[in-house]
Amino acid sequence: MAREQRSGKNGGSELGHFLRARRARVTPADVDLPEGAGLRRTPGLRREELATLAGVSIDYYTRLERGRETNPSPSVVDALASALLLEEAELLHLRELAACAARGRGAEQSAAVLGQTVDAGLQLLLEGMRPYPAHIVSRTMDLLATNPGGLRLLAGLEDWPEGRRNIVRYVFLHPTARVLFEDWENQIRGCVARLRALSGVEPDAPDLTGLVDELLAKSPDFVRLWERYDVKGHHHGTKTFHHPEAGTFAFSYHSLQPEGCFGQRLVAYHAAPGTPEYDVMLRLDKEPVLTT
Repeated sequence: MAREQRSGKNGGSELGHFLRARRARVTPADVDLPEGAGLRRTPGLRREELATLAGVSIDYYTRLERGRETNPSPSVVDALASALLLEEAELLHLRELAACAARGRGAEQSAAVLGQTVDAGLQLLLEGMRPYPAHIVSRTMDLLATNPGGLRLLAGLEDWPEGRRNIVRYVFLHPTARVLFEDWENQIRGCVARLRALSGVEPDAPDLTGLVDELLAKSPDFVRLWERYDVKGHHHGTKTFHHPEAGTFAFSYHSLQPEGCFGQRLVAYHAAPGTPEYDVMLRLDKEPVLTT
């Protein structure tokens, strides 16, 4: 049951699941097609409409969506992407799924055991970045290393044992997270998108399946977003926090992938010295001081 829920409810391939999810998101009006007569059984485009837009037969597209066709040409993939109005990250994911479908399940190789050890140089870098909050996360967003501010920024996470400290688990299951992030819905969307993208090309990776199964069982919000099949994450921007100790503030952030560190990302928050936000960073970097 968990495997079916992770991969989709209708059988077929990951490529087919992604095509169905994206097809449901495009309306006839989006692609200048008439709505047509009669009620639609499902939202979005019909298979025949998408096939016509992409210049393929309805039979070929149906076999592709059901996992019976596993070797679409690059031109077909790009035509489907254009018809589905995919953005760059979604197009790249579609190409990865097509490549995986062509290789077959037997060719999958999980890298679950890689990327869990943080290089000593990155550890020194985290320390040297103080007071800027920063942490290193794995490809499934396990918290692998952090400086003091990077941990205290995620209020309440330090109460969990180290083996449970995962950013996605935190945003969905920790009671503080929903209040901490002003735009909590946007935060959880980005987290699920990262896991969804990884699941599409490595659906049975052990470092992924346990986390996804846990969240599918415990969080209806996770189930809702998992079924959407978004794959666009966030790499930079600004987040507003309502921190139980440090108050309300907004930090800019960047998410970077260090060379030679498989699947790991450095997430760092920053503010200009002399600003109120920088003063908050100084407080988070030291022993926590409760507001009065």
